[in-house]
Amino acid sequence: MEELIKKAKTLSEALPYIREFYGKTIVIKYGGSINSKELDNFARDVVLMKYVGMNPVIVHGGGPQIGSYLDKLGLQSEFIAGLRATNAETMEVVQMVLVGKVSQDIITAINLLGGSAVGVSGKEGKLILAKKLNIMKYAKDHDIEIPPGSDIGLVGEVEHINPQLINTLDNSGYIPVLAPIGFDNKGNSYNINADHVAGKVAGALNAEKFIILTNVTGILDKKKELISTLHESAVKKLIHKNVISKGMIPKVICAINALNEGVRKVHVIDGTKEHSLLLEIFTDKGIGTEILI
Repeated sequence: MEELIKKAKTLSEALPYIREFYGKTIVIKYGGSINSKELDNFARDVVLMKYVGMNPVIVHGGGPQIGSYLDKLGLQSEFIAGLRATNAETMEVVQMVLVGKVSQDIITAINLLGGSAVGVSGKEGKLILAKKLNIMKYAKDHDIEIPPGSDIGLVGEVEHINPQLINTLDNSGYIPVLAPIGFDNKGNSYNINADHVAGKVAGALNAEKFIILTNVTGILDKKKELISTLHESAVKKLIHKNVISKGMIPKVICAINALNEGVRKVHVIDGTKEHSLLLEIFTDKGIGTEILI
């Protein structure tokens, strides 16, 4: 009986958060480094969010999966400023893995648990209009040192998000699962960093929360201890000191951009922890790092 009462209290304590976020959009960036067992826990959280009246929108990465397939094909991976350089051959693999593999795994997990997920790439419904990323400007803007004349290839950045398709899916009871591939007005496809896409989607949807799921506890300081709150003013200093480095750089940058575009709150949390989404949304303390302007 005591265990049942404890469960009832937990549900009761979640009521204010359910009321607060009812009808609100929560954009979730799902990291490709999260494994299949953790995907099941993630899918349960997302389905519950939808059933209690929230509108979860998932944008997923797939870096490890892309790297694995490139290795199998004997193609080398090169990273510049934390982003994967992408030639035409690599772009074919990127599309195959993100749309044909990662999206389908997430959709299947959600649907098996009673949700209704629909996969889209940035090409569907003209969702993501993109252009080639100017990597030299990107590195300069964010105080990252890269070799002169570096070419990132078919890596893009978002020019415009057309949220109509996502809104239509949300309003029809579906959970959108978005692969971060965009296109330009000439029909060229671009591999876009999933964090960047997720932040832009969150801004276009005027999201209540933008949650970045990773396989670490959050953003760590030089002593490898969790930074619970991180302000924009400290970001460039931490990047310059190499405290924030590699794949965490685009996560932090897109978080700041999303906040400047009207997103209410951004969180970087450990998606490998069981029910990490519910812990973040339905508790006072939350987990991970909260990023503020």
